[in-house]
Amino acid sequence: MVNRPATLNLEARLEKEARALGFVSFGVAGAAEDPVRSQRLEEWLGEGRHGSMEWMEARLEQRRSPQGLWPEARSVIALGMSYAPANDPMALDDAGSHARISVYAQGKDYHDVVKKKLKALARWLVADQPDAEVKVFVDTAPVMEKPLGEAAGIGWQGKHTNLVSPEHGSWLFLGAIYTTLELSPSEPQRDQCGSCRACLDSCPTDAFPNAYQIDARRCISYLTIEHNGPIPGEFREALGNRIYGCDDCLAVCPWNKFANEAHAMREFLPRAELVAPRLGELLALDDAGFRSFFSGSPIKRIGRNRFVRNCLYAAGNSGDSRLVQQCEELRSDPDPVVVEAAEWAAKRLRSVP
Repeated sequence: MVNRPATLNLEARLEKEARALGFVSFGVAGAAEDPVRSQRLEEWLGEGRHGSMEWMEARLEQRRSPQGLWPEARSVIALGMSYAPANDPMALDDAGSHARISVYAQGKDYHDVVKKKLKALARWLVADQPDAEVKVFVDTAPVMEKPLGEAAGIGWQGKHTNLVSPEHGSWLFLGAIYTTLELSPSEPQRDQCGSCRACLDSCPTDAFPNAYQIDARRCISYLTIEHNGPIPGEFREALGNRIYGCDDCLAVCPWNKFANEAHAMREFLPRAELVAPRLGELLALDDAGFRSFFSGSPIKRIGRNRFVRNCLYAAGNSGDSRLVQQCEELRSDPDPVVVEAAEWAAKRLRSVP
């Protein structure tokens, strides 16, 4: 059994342990279905704004509520881990021949890091409460981490639909522990976006039909990570030099002034070669080279072909005629999507004065 300080209740002791493990945000929510949350999810899916992410619709009933996934669940422990960057994520906006990689993907794969810590916290809880059953989740199951995080009081869903923390801004990795324990719920956060619309106005592809709504089909993060096949022509110039994800709507949030990179886990510190990589070097990667270069990175999961496709769009936007030869060579790539992207990029670069 875990030693129990007599002055602390279970929730307080659990939070103390969570913070010792590196979580900067902690809260508790109930596991029952929230009708408003379910309705919003159904409307979003009904409008097709999830794009090709069919798994979101296929597992709708499980995604609607924690008890839809696990009927025995009674409480959700929502947790946040900071990845606040030390540098401005927008700094490379005009650096044509250098690629922009989303802050969250410049360090170790957050799935592995956060899940390891969640499992450690779950083990502590079961040792303290032997009758408890637990399940841990990090972004790979039908779990609505952001709405649950809001319900648990660790932040609120901002106008960009991401969670905003009053202490850590927009830079949180979210995880959840479902448990059969009846825990006392935390006080939900109040929406503090006010009249600000910085995130909405910053989006390069107008992915927000309205505040608090996102159309994934227009989102650069979706297009560069989830979307298979050629990216629609209307979005290619707007991609700029972004080759994996997009930080714009997060980076401009005024609440980030409270975020402190000192609170970020060391595992999320950026690898030097991913801070401002040269497009020429990335275009040269074959499958083996890609797998080796991105070992331990979340980028590895999209595969070499989709990654090179993204790099070719960035090359076409770079204005760097030195990249023409590589683009021409990739016109004979075995993957037809890479070939089409290479032809698009080469045509644009050939017209550079």
